[in-house]
Amino acid sequence: RGTRAANSKMSKGITVKDVNAHEFVEAYARHLKKQAKIQPIENVDLVKTGIAKELAPYNEDWFYIRCASLARRLYIRQGTGVGAFSKVYGSKQRRGTLPGHFAKASRGIIRNCLKQLEKVGVVEKLKGTDGKGKGRRVTVKGRQDCDRIASEVFSSGKDKA
Repeated sequence: RGTRAANSKMSKGITVKDVNAHEFVEAYARHLKKQAKIQPIENVDLVKTGIAKELAPYNEDWFYIRCASLARRLYIRQGTGVGAFSKVYGSKQRRGTLPGHFAKASRGIIRNCLKQLEKVGVVEKLKGTDGKGKGRRVTVKGRQDCDRIASEVFSSGKDKA
């Protein structure tokens, strides 16, 4: 019993799953922007995020937020590829008087974000047994980075409460 009681008093490591997703993504996006290793695409203020959108995002840091969101989703579920992310970030396409239908998000933006995260060392490609790509996963360095940001978010949330 003594060891079990001692283990329960030890502090657990805070992971991405323990904090609010919105707060983590904002904090990680700020971290990525401050690092200045990720270069947004050249027409970041003009490009739409999908065919269903009419305008580019209003937030100036939307590219960093998308990169942080992708990193969080890969942390939670590794092996996800560009096509699956295109479905996740898709939305309803309004067609005037016709009923709305689902439209996928821009795969080029998602691919660019993942390449930038690979360049930084947060994400790596997975290879299947047949040699074809099987999505991506977060590297050990990326996992440590995400957990560190998550613990900062968790501690700042404790201070507010």
